[in-house]
Amino acid sequence: MIFDTIAAISTPRGEGGIGIVRISGDLALDILEKIFIPASEKNVKELKTFTINYGKLINEKKEIIDEVLVSVMKAPKTYTKEDIVEINCHGGYLVTEKVLELVLRNGARHAEQGEFTKRAFINGRIDLTQAEAVMDLIHSKTDKSISLSLEQLRGDLRIKIYELKKMLLDVTAHVNVVLDYPEEGIDDPLPDNLYDNLKEVYSQCDDLINSYDTGKMIKEGIKTAIVGKPNVGKSSLLNALLREERAIVTHVAGTTRDVIEEIINVKGIPLIIVDTAGIRKTEDIVENIGVEKSKELIEKADLVLFVVDSSTEITKEDIEIYEKVKNKKVLGILNKTDLDKKIDISEFKEINSFIEISAKEKIGIKDIEDSIYNLVISGDIENNSQKLVITNVRHKSALEKTKDSIKNIFETIDMGMPMDLIAIDLRVALDSLSEITGEISTEDLLDHVFSNFCVGK
Repeated sequence: MIFDTIAAISTPRGEGGIGIVRISGDLALDILEKIFIPASEKNVKELKTFTINYGKLINEKKEIIDEVLVSVMKAPKTYTKEDIVEINCHGGYLVTEKVLELVLRNGARHAEQGEFTKRAFINGRIDLTQAEAVMDLIHSKTDKSISLSLEQLRGDLRIKIYELKKMLLDVTAHVNVVLDYPEEGIDDPLPDNLYDNLKEVYSQCDDLINSYDTGKMIKEGIKTAIVGKPNVGKSSLLNALLREERAIVTHVAGTTRDVIEEIINVKGIPLIIVDTAGIRKTEDIVENIGVEKSKELIEKADLVLFVVDSSTEITKEDIEIYEKVKNKKVLGILNKTDLDKKIDISEFKEINSFIEISAKEKIGIKDIEDSIYNLVISGDIENNSQKLVITNVRHKSALEKTKDSIKNIFETIDMGMPMDLIAIDLRVALDSLSEITGEISTEDLLDHVFSNFCVGK
């Protein structure tokens, strides 16, 4: 149980309509009583829970600091399961700081990063997956990433982990009976139904692990590089995808010399799209730096849009770029189809298909977006709304440990080795699942998870 009281500014710093100072802990109402005079003239501690109350904040000299609205939420039905007070004051750098300083002088401690959510976890209000979902929700860039965060916040992953643990616990109970009561003469190490439990846990862990790449892309975005030789229309393509004139477009080759990065929403998937300098040999020092950056970005990209000019024949530069990208996840873009076609794309054998577009005329842009979506999103996930998707590498790692432990159990049974080894691997599998929900956790792990939060959350 945590006994001190914390406070922090929970709204972004800067000028705005309102600023919120949040207080949580046993002394929340005591502090409020010292600094707040309700317009209703009620005693602060008599204010009903889940009410908003108008009044004035005063300092130690009884000077008015601000006119405010105060939300009172009494334990245990609050975010942290402690008494919570939220002071809605006028927004601005100075006003909110003055209100926070007043609260701290009267008995609160400044909250650490993510400490409100950490208290919600420690006090049993949420598990660790839900705490992580809060952070993901705050950072969501698209509707689809919001949807995944809300599923996890709702407890869908926690429920799934508990189901997997229940199946493993049934197996563990049987193994313990065999080990503790050898006189019972149970020869079969695992009945068929319990062996099926292990297979089911293994399969479901595998499904969740396989969903991670898609989940990561939905959460963090797809790093996408537009590459090609100079003057094939890379910047025009970026502008068409953005629906705005972001990059300079001219007929002069080598106009783009640096990297231009933007985020666009492609059917709910954030696309971190980068327009690179045209790759070619050049004596221009500045352009050459841009070309080298382009080559580096190809290596780091999750997806490459390889743009070629349909109105010209294939050049040595096209082939050199193709050799660099052919082993990546690549989408071929045949641009300038509004002009006479001269290209023969049969040279690009490892690229399954090319999308014909005219970036200048905004033709074929939707086809690109559809192809990007189909290329990176699993159809099973899209078509099955009940299928869980994980987005956190910590969860993936723990599921992999669980899966490896169950694989060891299968090998132990096949080799006829002692039952004690099965018990050891079952414990590792259960502990790994418990790490996901935070039932087993270390201070270092919790510090790592909550250090990514803002102070007021």
